[in-house]
Amino acid sequence: MPGTSRSAPSNKTVISPVLGAVLLLLLCGLLFMAVIAFRPQLPGNAEDTAVLDGILLWHSMLPRAAIALVAGAALGLSGALLQRVLRNPIADASTLGIAAGAQLAMTLAIGFFPLLLGLSRELVAFAGGLAAVALVLALSWRRALDPVTVALCGMVVTLIASALSVAIVLARGEYAMSIYIWGAGALNQQSWDGVLALTPRLAVGFLAAALLLRPLAVMGLDDGSARSLGLSLHATRFAILALAVWLSASVTAEVGIIGFLGFAAPTIARFTGARRTGQVLLAAPFVGAGLLFLTDCVVQLLSTGFSDLAPTGAATALLGGPLLLLLVPKLHSVNAARLQAIPRPRKSLQAPDRALALLLIGVTIVIIFVLSVGRVHDGWQLAVGGTFADLMPFRAPRTAVAATSGAMLAAAGFIMQRLTGSPLASPEVLGISAGGGAGLTAALFMFAFPSPAVMLAAIAFGALLSLLVILSISARSNFGPERLLLAGVAVGALSMAIVTAVIARGDMRGYLLLSWLSGSTDRAGPFEAWIGVLSALVLIAPLPFLARWFTILPMGMGTTRSVGLSAPGSRLVLAVLAALLTAIPSFLVGPLSLTGLVAPHLARLIGFHRVGHQLAATLLLGAGTLVAADWLSRMVIYPYQVPVGLFAALIGGPYLIWLLTRREVQQ
Repeated sequence: MPGTSRSAPSNKTVISPVLGAVLLLLLCGLLFMAVIAFRPQLPGNAEDTAVLDGILLWHSMLPRAAIALVAGAALGLSGALLQRVLRNPIADASTLGIAAGAQLAMTLAIGFFPLLLGLSRELVAFAGGLAAVALVLALSWRRALDPVTVALCGMVVTLIASALSVAIVLARGEYAMSIYIWGAGALNQQSWDGVLALTPRLAVGFLAAALLLRPLAVMGLDDGSARSLGLSLHATRFAILALAVWLSASVTAEVGIIGFLGFAAPTIARFTGARRTGQVLLAAPFVGAGLLFLTDCVVQLLSTGFSDLAPTGAATALLGGPLLLLLVPKLHSVNAARLQAIPRPRKSLQAPDRALALLLIGVTIVIIFVLSVGRVHDGWQLAVGGTFADLMPFRAPRTAVAATSGAMLAAAGFIMQRLTGSPLASPEVLGISAGGGAGLTAALFMFAFPSPAVMLAAIAFGALLSLLVILSISARSNFGPERLLLAGVAVGALSMAIVTAVIARGDMRGYLLLSWLSGSTDRAGPFEAWIGVLSALVLIAPLPFLARWFTILPMGMGTTRSVGLSAPGSRLVLAVLAALLTAIPSFLVGPLSLTGLVAPHLARLIGFHRVGHQLAATLLLGAGTLVAADWLSRMVIYPYQVPVGLFAALIGGPYLIWLLTRREVQQ
């Protein structure tokens, strides 16, 4: 794989490996003793309590501690193998879509084909994880498995797989809510069965890794050198990938998703002095076991009674986001320049005003069609006259919500792409929508029943904070696209870990977040419609007057200063506008749509180049896309509904992948 990159850890280690191992063991021992000492007290007389306490200790607490160690070691080894074979310092089951693919396969099996799980849960999870990583690698192959491209393709596959999982959970009702709770990585045990199932697999994994030690060491070289030493690259890569996916899928099948542990463990191992392949393969499982064990102990200590404060897997995912943020400055992509090469049309439109008028007419026709055509119990119906008037109170609000949300998301994507100079910037890709979800989660904790105004304010604050964090990190590299996108992936992962931790509790707040996450307009009424219309008018109206900013900012900091534009002030104003334009649609239709990414590019591909024309076309395309997605989400499996966010993600996700993997065209 020529042209791949590595993070460059410092030669100066923070702590010696031996001392680090001793401290980790000591800390694990102390925390576990604290868990034993402060475990919940059982009611009843002393004799019965002693018996039950012994059962709890030997058949729940000790198996839980053991499975944390075994699962953590398996994920650490899996992450080390993935990072080595792909030469990618941010590869793990989370960033490559393996965990999401395994969860989707398990969710499908539990929801629709439960007999499959009776045959082998591990095989189902392995098939889903292998399919996901194969798709990610196939999509990023043209760019020589560049770390940034792999991470972004993994993000898209994870987004689509997660959206499908959420849709299945909602379709199956309360029965399937347990799927999401399990999927968050709960380590609760009632027997030693899980430990007895995972331990042999970990032993096989260690043995296979030992046999593959020489090929793994050779793969640290470039492809030409590896081939000259007689290594069959494709066969070796497939074998190592299959081993890593199998280890990760085995853990997912047994305890659910443990977020980012496979990424964090090898990284920490290298920073503590592990350099050679054998050292990393030995240290990463040790670190992974310790990290998961410590996290689980902290979760138990902070919990009340016998219910966990949050599933351990979701709590572990909170480590991944900050760690990835710390590593962003150290990751350099040799294909970074190619990220800026986006498809251009062969020539500009000769009559852009006429094209805009035709586009407006087209979107109007789409809206009229959506309001008039629908399915009923005995087939299709064209509503006219009195029937049309009777249906308007039901169809008009949700169509207005979809249209205004699509226009606002498109405007937010337009602003972000102009603000950062990155063609892949959008509220969804950069994690701004997920940041809004973290803000909504905070509001649900602070207020028992937050009002719509409070929820809107919380989502806006979370989105703005996420965007400011991303801009502050990427500013160190003059808003280089690779660091900007990786910072967005990290912030999005951290925010979604917070949301997932609350959803997995299974209470009403979790169900509200799950419904929000899926994205739907089925509850849209006049109130939501007026929020969308008024917000779109207020927030979009200033954008035509900022055309000069949109023209100058993509040219870079030097040009911005030379023409007298205050870069910090203009960026802050645009950041606030982008956050608000993201927050309100996220409140109305959820965060999973990729409209903010797709609409600006469609406007460019059609041939709109001038800022004003491109902005107007972007707004129209965003509105039309989400209105069409909303109608399709209602019609495709009538009388049931697919969440509109899922349908929009299924439309926008493939476009993002095409944008990432297409060959450059003549400029």
